[in-house]
Amino acid sequence: MINILYIGRHSEILETVVRLINANEEWFGAGAETDETAMELFEKINFQIVLLGCGIEPESEEKLRSFFQAQNQNCAVVQHYGGGSGLLKNEILSALENHNFI
Repeated sequence: MINILYIGRHSEILETVVRLINANEEWFGAGAETDETAMELFEKINFQIVLLGCGIEPESEEKLRSFFQAQNQNCAVVQHYGGGSGLLKNEILSALENHNFI
């Protein structure tokens, strides 16, 4: 099972992305709207991939990237650009390949 954390500031998009992730039976997706929630989830669950959605301020992105890498250097932190389920799947598969998870 590949654990994927999606961080986004827009609740509707967050819900949609997490639902799309969980549509794949080999993936488990969780979502967070705030930095604090994201870091709490990351400490509880071994995420292989973190997707950063739009609307995350540069300071928050830098803080999150540093936190995730300090906790787990093997975690892939990827910018999610939106654009539907096909792009999401490609972003995830690319991150898996680049980090030798598959």
